[in-house]
Amino acid sequence: MKKPGLIIIALITTIILACGIYSKTPKSDANELWSYIQKTNYTSWKLFPGTTKLYKGQSPHGAFLTSYINDTGYNSLNKKTFKSGTIIVKENYTPSEKLAAITVMYKIDGYNPEGGDWFWVKYTPKGEVQVSGKIKGCITCHSDVKNYDWSFLKAQM
Repeated sequence: MKKPGLIIIALITTIILACGIYSKTPKSDANELWSYIQKTNYTSWKLFPGTTKLYKGQSPHGAFLTSYINDTGYNSLNKKTFKSGTIIVKENYTPSEKLAAITVMYKIDGYNPEGGDWFWVKYTPKGEVQVSGKIKGCITCHSDVKNYDWSFLKAQM
């Protein structure tokens, strides 16, 4: 009689733990971040306010861009800084509208105070990491909008 009850409790515990694992945001690891944005289907996230799909972009990102923001970021848009856990995914397209790269800004408390606590990644369209971490080029360029939490899109709102 006790065995079926224990099995049910074990199954429920396993399900609860598994759900918790998939809902947690990743550490400052580019491969974990890629897995996370794929599992959460970033293309179903909201577009960054003020943008559309395939809006006109510029170097170094691409001729056309599509920018998504997760709920954590969306819900903190009106604050001075984005909340930790904010993820902004930018699809970078060529002039012929072919996906060339995916760039991500991921806010992690204490990760990079000199760079707004952003973890930066550039992926190939297939998810291969091209560069990640405290990327000097990203930090240098985005420092122009550090008063908008390092986000050009937020600066344009």
